[in-house]
Amino acid sequence: MNYPGLGTLINVAAIVVGSLLGMAAGHRLPGRVRDVVTDCLGLVTLLIAAQSTVSVTDAALADAVGSGAPVLIVLGALLIGSIIGSGLRLADRLEGLAGRVHAWTNRPGTIRLESHATRQRFIDGWLTATLLFCVGPLAVLGSLSDGLGRGIDQLMLKAVLDGFAALAFASTFGVGVLLSAVSVGVFQGALTVVGMLLGSVVPEPHLAALTATGGLMLVGIALRLLRIREIPVADMLPALVVAPLLTELVVMAH
Repeated sequence: MNYPGLGTLINVAAIVVGSLLGMAAGHRLPGRVRDVVTDCLGLVTLLIAAQSTVSVTDAALADAVGSGAPVLIVLGALLIGSIIGSGLRLADRLEGLAGRVHAWTNRPGTIRLESHATRQRFIDGWLTATLLFCVGPLAVLGSLSDGLGRGIDQLMLKAVLDGFAALAFASTFGVGVLLSAVSVGVFQGALTVVGMLLGSVVPEPHLAALTATGGLMLVGIALRLLRIREIPVADMLPALVVAPLLTELVVMAH
């Protein structure tokens, strides 16, 4: 018997366990080792991004919108989504929220003594882990499939991947990664409910466009991890909604 939401609960538990193990190990690692770990995470994030971005060549998407449209859909989604996100100041709002969460998790009387670097490390850990765990085909399709009663195989795979990623991230970023489990629970839980209400999964062409758009956002996360450029990925989040909507518009016009 399938229990909707079980896959997300297992995923959240894996992130919590991985984060706690990473936090326990992180204090015993010198700064140079943590920097190397962050670089490795950045490179692996690039690999995951490449796997997602290649969805722009998906045959189902090309058949639905035409061979020349997928790249334009992704471009349009990123531009429109980024403009909306910048107008709403999503990055600033999320960082402010992360800062308040950070202050709440610390004992009274210690907040003012913390350095800006410590606070920023918490924010980077929370935002980076949240985006990495939530942006991707497994998070979307797995949660929807869970809600539809089609099993939790995809979320089980995601739980294993996220658990190891959380261990590595938490060894560098600390408790911020642990708090990302809450974000994952809310995001995937909402998608599971959507799957239960809609009764059907996202059409394959629309999912391919969303996945490719999310892949480029992961590239932005990787560039931040590698300390190459501070791209405001949070401002791009609306693109994940715009991508399937643009796909539907092109499908109707095609």
